[in-house]
Amino acid sequence: MRRVKKKIIIYPILALSFFLLAFRCSSITKVTDAITKPTSRELYKREFKNQETAFNLWNAAYQNALSDSLQVPLPYGEKGAFVPSTNVTYSYNVKLEAGEMLTATVEKDSVSQRTFMEILEFRNGSFQTVENGSENSSHLEFPVKNSGLFKVIIQPEIAANTSFFIQLNKKPLYGFPVSGKGNAAIQSFWSDVRDGGKRSHEGIDIFANRGTPVVAVTDGMISYTGDRGLGGKQVWQRTGLFGNSIYYAHLDRIAVSDGQSVKLGDTLGFVGNTGNAKTTTPHLHFGIYQTGGAVNPLPFVYQTKDLKSSAFANKEKSSIGKLKGKANLRLGPDTNYGIVSQLLPNDTISILGRHNDWLHIQTSTGKGFLHKSLITYL
Repeated sequence: MRRVKKKIIIYPILALSFFLLAFRCSSITKVTDAITKPTSRELYKREFKNQETAFNLWNAAYQNALSDSLQVPLPYGEKGAFVPSTNVTYSYNVKLEAGEMLTATVEKDSVSQRTFMEILEFRNGSFQTVENGSENSSHLEFPVKNSGLFKVIIQPEIAANTSFFIQLNKKPLYGFPVSGKGNAAIQSFWSDVRDGGKRSHEGIDIFANRGTPVVAVTDGMISYTGDRGLGGKQVWQRTGLFGNSIYYAHLDRIAVSDGQSVKLGDTLGFVGNTGNAKTTTPHLHFGIYQTGGAVNPLPFVYQTKDLKSSAFANKEKSSIGKLKGKANLRLGPDTNYGIVSQLLPNDTISILGRHNDWLHIQTSTGKGFLHKSLITYL
């Protein structure tokens, strides 16, 4: 009877000990992760403790994507399908200007299948991560502070098997400063000649009827209002202690006062032609100033449109093709882009996706873009 009692007592104690140990390990891991903040890729690696080879192949594809030099225009849309265990990584280089917001979106037929997204900026001779998506990211954004080259990397999980639509785009960091108007109303641009070449234009001019509301392009505080100099009736807005100074000039009337807090879309004044614009059609002179002086405000407010995935609804006949004849593999989806290599008749290619009439392909030597008319589907 004593032996039986010991078994009855010892087994629950052992079970409880294992539970407490597991709980403790889990708690330690959570605390450590809160401090070290592992990336979604590092967390994904933990799922392959007994399958290191599979993960290493997947990760090698990511490392190769870091050196890819494919270039795409914005907005860019690509329709395709993720194929299980192919370890294909999608990588695109884009050029952006300060004042723009880079956006990357992945739409999938199966939301349960994960994708890993990352935005990198070219700094000091290499690409460095500036935005890392969480596990199964479908959207990333990054505000551009310095004009330059950026890279977007999108990699499906190893088992992914779903159709996708990738969209890369840019949008302005700020709203548009004249109510009811858009890009077409901008008729004078940054660095245009002024006063017979004595100075250049430090802003953009947005034309509208006299009295059209001029609105705040972002949240901030009014640092100055008044009627002086070339700008005539004007409003200055600060976006923060170390933020931008935003200049709204040639106003017909001012609707705010010094020190007032404003929100995006609040009316600051009304379009006019005061100051040195007395002989011109009413318009808003819009400028942005930073520590080093005036900067081109156009990227901060130039409006863009998203692409519709329905426009890319036609699926490819096959994911494999063969070259009809000699063809140039290009860095981007247009003949204006540089040539990566020359493909030969009957070369076999893998089709990764399609942008309009251009195929994003992979060959035995690398990736690139090829016009769809140059292949026969297999």
